[in-house]
Amino acid sequence: MVLEGREMDGIGNTMQKKAAELERLAEVLVTGEQLRLRLHEAKVIKDRRHHLRTYPNCFVAKELIDWLIEHKEASDRDTAIKIMQKLLDQSIIHHVCDEHREFKDLKLFYRFRKDDGTFPLDSEAKVFMRGQRIYEKLMNTENSLLQTREEEGGTFERALLASEFINWLLQEGEMATREEAERLGRRLLEHGIIQHVTNKHHFADGPLLYQFRMNFRRRRRLIELLHERSRCIPESHDSPFCLRKQNSDGGNTSFLSVSPTKEIKVAVGVRRSSLSSSCGSSGYYSSSPTLSSSPPVLCNPKSVLKRQVSPEELQTPGGPFIKKTFTIVGDAVGWGFVVRGSKPCHIQAVDPGGPAAAAGMKVCHFVVSVNGLNVLSHDYRTVSNLILTGPRTIVMEVMEEA
Repeated sequence: MVLEGREMDGIGNTMQKKAAELERLAEVLVTGEQLRLRLHEAKVIKDRRHHLRTYPNCFVAKELIDWLIEHKEASDRDTAIKIMQKLLDQSIIHHVCDEHREFKDLKLFYRFRKDDGTFPLDSEAKVFMRGQRIYEKLMNTENSLLQTREEEGGTFERALLASEFINWLLQEGEMATREEAERLGRRLLEHGIIQHVTNKHHFADGPLLYQFRMNFRRRRRLIELLHERSRCIPESHDSPFCLRKQNSDGGNTSFLSVSPTKEIKVAVGVRRSSLSSSCGSSGYYSSSPTLSSSPPVLCNPKSVLKRQVSPEELQTPGGPFIKKTFTIVGDAVGWGFVVRGSKPCHIQAVDPGGPAAAAGMKVCHFVVSVNGLNVLSHDYRTVSNLILTGPRTIVMEVMEEA
């Protein structure tokens, strides 16, 4: 059944409010889980002993605050305490004996509730975690569900066909019947996890298209937990890796883009995900970092390439191009470069203070592979999406003109 007119408008308004509430919950859950995994990897979380008793999988508050500051997740101890208090208030972490409701900068043991099975799984959290698991399953398996599709004259990236999605849920054993699978799709939409591509329809078993509203794999900065406005900026499927974090004084940040005439231009960016996925052209938004009612200005810099080359020319033995390999570890806001072009893509801009520049990447490099996957036949949107949904550390092979 497809709802139209006033009935859909009423449902849309209710769902928007619900989605906003659940988006806040989702961001806390995802951010907390990303932190938990990082702390396990760094062995900050481990079994500890106190007064002849062993406390498994816990961390020391004072040591964690040191770690947050060292890894630039917090500028000072007070900020670090506020971040961890947010996680404690949302029942992501707790004191191992539940004796302290405040996060204190002391040698006290705290633990992630997911590590001791005490995480409160209410109905909302269950739906969200189900959605996250389905998202990860889709991203980690070979399938053709998420792809560029068309509906009502528009083209939408990473879109799901509802009927195919339901088929997949049944094949994967996620649900037993089509009716149950359709109800799950409706719950995912009502909780803001998926959406119709034009926000006109509820979820229904049929030919309509839907997208995930959240990129669960985007690495969140912990400081975002303290700033609600950071969630108001839509995520992008464009190449957003070069737009850098804002200065603490609220001033603009910038990156350098070299034109074919070697003239240096400065493009100002609001933050990493500033380019709306609904925008058809490829460019950068230039505006103040603070949100305002005035629309941003779209700047579309010219390509840095003097001429386009083919994949065959790049790979010709004895040709004028040499291969280089870079290992780039993304920081809290990205990798520090912009991809443009198609078949092959090229590096359009590099943030001089970012991880890519530190690794040696330069403008005009042609992208050959990302994490072992050859991308010579792909466009920049596909390559950008591959990097966004992959690990924090990326290995890129590029071709440079000798």
